[in-house]
Amino acid sequence: MNHICHSSMRLLTSLALLLVAGSTVHGETTLLGLVTIAGDAPDRLGKPGETLGGLSAICPVDAEGRYVLLSDRGPGDGQSDYHCRVHVMEIQPKPRGKVLSTKLLSTTLLHDGPAEPFVGSLTALGKSHNGTALRLDPEGICVGPRRTYFISDEYGPCIHEFDRQGKRLRSLNVPDRFLARAPAADPDQEQAGNRRGRVPNRGLEGLTITSDGSRLLALMQSPLIQDGGREGTSVRLLEIDLVHGSTREFVYPLDSAKLGLNEILAINGHEFLVIERDGKEGTKAKVKKLYQIDTSGATDVSAIESLSAPSLNATSLTADQKSARFVPVRKKLFLDMLDPRFGLAGSNCPGKLEGLCFGPDLPDGRHLLLLTSDNDFQSTQPSRIYAFAIDRQDLPEFERARAAPAKPDNRD
Repeated sequence: MNHICHSSMRLLTSLALLLVAGSTVHGETTLLGLVTIAGDAPDRLGKPGETLGGLSAICPVDAEGRYVLLSDRGPGDGQSDYHCRVHVMEIQPKPRGKVLSTKLLSTTLLHDGPAEPFVGSLTALGKSHNGTALRLDPEGICVGPRRTYFISDEYGPCIHEFDRQGKRLRSLNVPDRFLARAPAADPDQEQAGNRRGRVPNRGLEGLTITSDGSRLLALMQSPLIQDGGREGTSVRLLEIDLVHGSTREFVYPLDSAKLGLNEILAINGHEFLVIERDGKEGTKAKVKKLYQIDTSGATDVSAIESLSAPSLNATSLTADQKSARFVPVRKKLFLDMLDPRFGLAGSNCPGKLEGLCFGPDLPDGRHLLLLTSDNDFQSTQPSRIYAFAIDRQDLPEFERARAAPAKPDNRD
């Protein structure tokens, strides 16, 4: 990984209000502010035409305000030979200055060996190294107990573990029912060639790790083909035991088949926050929500091959029909991003809110929650980082993830 650059880097086109004195409202989530990153801002590699964009996930790497940001498959939605990468950024609330300061520290390329880069190009379909596909669409990231990066791939779908220098260490087994048997560069061709597995371009979107570091939770964007596909509402949430390798599957019920899921974030061992949204931007945006879910009491549906009744789409099933077959996770609204009190609805509302993580607690004791937007690498479309303060009583069972102590080095 590149050495830390201690010089400041001008990434921001605007810097909004943060940590306003006296802004604490107990029992109510407060928008502290946002940072806007120009669509043409460079990353730390500084290569011509490559920018700091496509931010699909964010996760803290330490307790000092450093975060790893994940870019997805690159410009043109898979039309370029973009070398997939992660970035480390310092994001610091500054109580005295009442602003959020940011500094990009490093950019690291992902690879399976020095000459085997992971790329986002659709033309890389079929390219592999030692049996590992090298076409990658990174969507979710979390830091494991060994300080490695777990990254979910939407294409497979699959989950890879990388070291801090970007080298793949291993790939985790994902149940066969999630996989596309006949992947293709053309989504229509791929859809026609598969009767089960993920819907094209709707694979593993969200990834989180429990507070004790023992389990990964990986969330699909939409139902599997055999679960209703684009017409379904029952989305599988995959749990992977990192110690034993065993898996369980739960069902997240979408509010509508027109919506999708983008991220999951652990509150504790059984409660999580999930981004559920439409794909519309600006004034057309109608649904940008965070739900709090609880897996306690939910049915492990690993033994259910299809969540849709024969010849019925999931949307055709009544609530009684569904509950007779499985109990989904419990969900309740936690945060509506389009709530008028936040002032985020309107012409500047991003279409793709994709990253979600907790940061170090604020000086007044509230929890810091960060959300990021994905600009699809459009030079005229900025990326944004939103900062919210969550009162402790709103998350009474919050447990901060415990990672292994950081070893002193200059690689981040």
